[in-house]
Amino acid sequence: MGVVLAILGVTIALFVTEVFRIDFSALLVLVSLGLLSQMPGLESLADPANLFEGFASNAVISIIAVMIIGAGLDKTGLMSRVAAAILKYGGKTEIRIIPIISGTVGIISSFMQNVGAAALFLPVVSRISVRTDLPLSRLLMPMGFCAILGGTMTMVGSSPLILLNDLILSTNSMLPADQQMESFSLFSVTPIGLCLVITGIVYFVVLGPWVLPGRGVRAEASAGRSVRDYLKKIYGLKSDLVEVVVPEGSILRGHSFADIMLAHNLYIIGSYHRGQSWFTPTVDTLVEDPCRLAVLGRRKVIQEMADSYGLEVLPELDIFAEAYAPTVSGVAEAVVPPDSDLIGKSARDVAMRKTHGLGLLAIHRGGETLSLVETAEHEASNIGREPFRAGDTLVAFTAWDNLTRVAQGRDLVVVTSDYPREELRPHKVTWALVFFVLTLTLILFTDLRLSIALLVGACGMIATNVLRIDEAYEAVSWSTVFLLASLLPLGQAVQNTGTAEWIAHQVLTLLHGWPIWALQAGLAVIATGFTLVMSNVGATVLLVPLAVSIAIAAGGDPAIFALTVAISTSNSFLIPTHQVNALIMGPGGYKVTDFMRSGGIMTLLFLVVSLTVMNVIF
Repeated sequence: MGVVLAILGVTIALFVTEVFRIDFSALLVLVSLGLLSQMPGLESLADPANLFEGFASNAVISIIAVMIIGAGLDKTGLMSRVAAAILKYGGKTEIRIIPIISGTVGIISSFMQNVGAAALFLPVVSRISVRTDLPLSRLLMPMGFCAILGGTMTMVGSSPLILLNDLILSTNSMLPADQQMESFSLFSVTPIGLCLVITGIVYFVVLGPWVLPGRGVRAEASAGRSVRDYLKKIYGLKSDLVEVVVPEGSILRGHSFADIMLAHNLYIIGSYHRGQSWFTPTVDTLVEDPCRLAVLGRRKVIQEMADSYGLEVLPELDIFAEAYAPTVSGVAEAVVPPDSDLIGKSARDVAMRKTHGLGLLAIHRGGETLSLVETAEHEASNIGREPFRAGDTLVAFTAWDNLTRVAQGRDLVVVTSDYPREELRPHKVTWALVFFVLTLTLILFTDLRLSIALLVGACGMIATNVLRIDEAYEAVSWSTVFLLASLLPLGQAVQNTGTAEWIAHQVLTLLHGWPIWALQAGLAVIATGFTLVMSNVGATVLLVPLAVSIAIAAGGDPAIFALTVAISTSNSFLIPTHQVNALIMGPGGYKVTDFMRSGGIMTLLFLVVSLTVMNVIF
């Protein structure tokens, strides 16, 4: 027990000081347990034969599988649509986005394992970070904490609550008839969980500016560069991307995009009519009303055109928000090589928008920039009819998947290097949804082990090519896997050596003779402390029998004391040992001190709110 306590102290010190990266620190703890268990008298510290079982544990395999499922859904573009919907109704401010994301994840995790809900929403939050320019560190922690809190909303939301009724039934067999406890129904704990989720949301909305770290890279920031800033910085072109509504009966009906572009010195790079969208449509396309146009140019010029023709300029992209998101499309550069078939031909000659998916914005040639938009040095020119020359740098607006195909050809050498090269597979969305629903069905309505149920969905997506096997491996955060798997033997050592039981008895002895509410609060604090260093299931199994015995001796309600333990084992915010915290730590760029600062206040709020609501309701 002394050795275990010493290892616990060293582990916490390593986590707080971050002398090594946290996943490597966990691995050092694992190796130390293996070495120390070889010493005389310390054989029970860890079983060398089972030391690495954590890598095959239900929790770790479940996390691997749910990361793959999340990547599969993201690969179909489904998560981008979810992100777009959140931004549409929640705006782009932190104070509005956090409640929507956190509330949604909290509700989902009430029926699904919280780590699964968090992993599925990781791609969504990443997309939102790109489009709002908010650091992931400002969004992931509220989402992760509310995923943990949401697990307390139903009796199937977390492993301790799933286990609680079984523990109550087994304990009843040793109690007299007048002390028998009733089991809890599915929604018995909903008021507690709901209050906790609301508390978590309010906490981050009100105190988020002070407790959340402001640092952190923005997700895929390089791909999310501003079209306006890029064109102005590199080529001196002042442009804004706006959405214009062309009403029915507009005088622009029948005019070609080329005529409008040349007349007003702007670019039409997208159109929408009768439910169908066109990305970089050909310049010969005729305006059909009513429709919407994605226009690139000076906002002042676009507004003047809109006023002249009775059009409406929207303050933000609406229908085009998804297709023109920085993760989907943007400005790219490509050079015409000496052996290109494009030499001597113009963009109109080769129908560049149609054949290459490139909306030509400018041609950079010999230190000069030819563009449709007027600059101080040049009058407007029809670059669509300008013959290409070897060495020309073409500046174009394009979808990243189109650019990937262009890069594989020989006519252009793509010099833009920081664009996302992921291949989206929207045609696979049906298969992705089928296996996602199948996985949820297996989790909710069968007794199948969680890891197996999740692997069914993961393997199904790989088998139907929603995700290739190499992409599946890349989707897994292996640092998270090593962190959790390496810490599991330490939790087992705390339990197997009797250290946890000894600590519990010592604390409860100190509380002997205290009021019932103080005993209940003491149990909640012990459960909170144990869940930081051992599995919440192990803490629940250990403490529920003790809680029942204390309640009966003190004249309290044993069922409520047992529920206090099961609820409090979800109060794991101080250090990133919980599966959800470990999952978000890497992408969010968090340090252990970030969890201690934000999680410390959340831990206190959890204790106060859960104990208060339990006593009010029960």
